Amino acid sequence: MICSMAKLALIPARGGSKRLPRKNALPFLGRPMLAYSVEAALRSGCFDRVLVSTDDDEIARLAVDCGAEVDRRPPALGSDTASVAEVCLELLDREAAAGRTYRQLCVLYATAPLRDADDIRAVMGLLQPGHCDFSIAATTYTHYPYQALRYGEDGAASPMWPELCNRPSREFGALVAGNGSTYAVDVEAFRREREFYGTGMRAHLMPFARSVDIDTLDDFRLAECLARGLMGYAPDTAAG
Repeated sequence: MICSMAKLALIPARGGSKRLPRKNALPFLGRPMLAYSVEAALRSGCFDRVLVSTDDDEIARLAVDCGAEVDRRPPALGSDTASVAEVCLELLDREAAAGRTYRQLCVLYATAPLRDADDIRAVMGLLQPGHCDFSIAATTYTHYPYQALRYGEDGAASPMWPELCNRPSREFGALVAGNGSTYAVDVEAFRREREFYGTGMRAHLMPFARSVDIDTLDDFRLAECLARGLMGYAPDTAAG
């Protein structure tokens, strides 16, 4: 029997991490970092299921404690070379084989604990059948990408795009970047394009104070400062 559900939230959370060990389970203001994304997903009211994909026993226990379901990903998809798109496609195939299908999928990274339920609702709200199949959370650049420099071990630096680096930023208009927190897709379109940056993508803009993607110890410290209200933002885990 086929069970068709509208919306699935998937939180990828491996146990391993090279730059910030065990970051997905790391205590963030006294609570596991994973908890913030699980609870924001549940509070958003957007999803039929909230699922944590992991290869790790501790993270699996934390996910259940926070109210999520757990999917134990295959060992081949537990390495740092496996992409999240591959994890999602494999899961969707497995779910379909078990008779469970979905119309929309939202990927929420556990390393974005400051993203809240309203942000999730906004990203999901951008998806419109026949009009928008891909949406992301984004924030404005603090430095324009065209000013990027190639940096050598000897300290040598050279413009990545010499023809663009000296042009005034006003010529480029509004440039934003995905902030690494939230990606939503129409499942049929995602299966076809096999990536999150798909055709006709739209973006929900988030302020810098909610856009920190924690990948290093410096990111972690900055996010904790922001969460404590250093820049006027304090997360409210009871709101949303």
